[in-house]
Amino acid sequence: MKDANFEFVSHDLVSDETREGITGGVIYEKRPAKLADGSVVEGLFNVWITLNNPTQYNSYTTDMVKSVILAFRAASNARDVNAVVFTAAGDKAFCTGGNTKEYAEYYAGRPQEYRQYMRLFNDMVSAILGCDKPVICRVNGMRIGGGQEIGMACDFSVAQDMARFGQAGPKHGSAAIGGSTDFLPVMIGCEQAMNSGILCESYTAQKALRLGMLTDIVPGLKVDGEYIANPLVITEMKTDYMGRIIHGELKTGDDLAAGKALMKTGVMDLSALDAKVEELCTKLLLTFPDCTTKSVEELRKPKLNAWNANKENSRAWLSLNMMTEAKTGFRAFNEGDRENGREVDFATMRRELATGAQWTDDYIDSLMPGARK
Repeated sequence: MKDANFEFVSHDLVSDETREGITGGVIYEKRPAKLADGSVVEGLFNVWITLNNPTQYNSYTTDMVKSVILAFRAASNARDVNAVVFTAAGDKAFCTGGNTKEYAEYYAGRPQEYRQYMRLFNDMVSAILGCDKPVICRVNGMRIGGGQEIGMACDFSVAQDMARFGQAGPKHGSAAIGGSTDFLPVMIGCEQAMNSGILCESYTAQKALRLGMLTDIVPGLKVDGEYIANPLVITEMKTDYMGRIIHGELKTGDDLAAGKALMKTGVMDLSALDAKVEELCTKLLLTFPDCTTKSVEELRKPKLNAWNANKENSRAWLSLNMMTEAKTGFRAFNEGDRENGREVDFATMRRELATGAQWTDDYIDSLMPGARK
């Protein structure tokens, strides 16, 4: 029973008015908690934290990172909150990482500034890993680069099956040390972690589920009003001639072309994703809250221990890298186009560095896509 004379002490960093008005491209919303029959549980909620930068694939700006930190802290402290759903606007991307325009135009060549930014990024990941409520990543689209890292910091991930997952670091002048090199070996094993973190080859949602990166997937594409499985992906449990599982791999040749043609006739509908997320929130609701929190804390430890051991060293390296490869890679992505691509000529760059090329501004200019045509 509620004590009429008892008043809670606030442990929030910001006022209720500030929290409810979180902006900077992030929406903080309390939605009513529901039972399995759809009935609303009076006085209990799930918090939805939504990245709202769809025109840039929900990449996070500096202001957005600050807002995510405040949002997770608020949700963690909210006594009437059951679970946190971390998601993004639209159906194209959950998040593709840091905002490359901001990286290229402000942070490139300014390692001291990027070091301060990485303090915020580290605090964002830690805010997710330290949330007192279970965190569900609602994967509404691509989860790439830093988006993959903040997604893997969550406790559960539920995806629509057109989503793709992966890293972008060594292809764009960075390393996946904002969480992925900590989380991937724990979640999918060392060899697959190498494939993702270094080769930057993306996974389909089906393969991500098979490898253990996701809790569940649901269809997101409707054709003629009915959900269909991702038509670009091998969905039957098949093996190749060497007995390797190829379930979840992209189709090839005529099958891929047919899948793309079918996809163009459909529309995206994320209502099945929302239903699956609500179902998971309900399952969490029907548990003892403190026992759930303790279980979450214990099960996070493999990820958390690796993250805490490496995050400050990683922050220092990433800051200095903004003078060389990151400065080059982010500029190439930002300044490139469809005709010239968004990557440097890696073979030429490696050959020139091997013969003594220096990372001067002129040299970096010469590496931009199309600069040597």
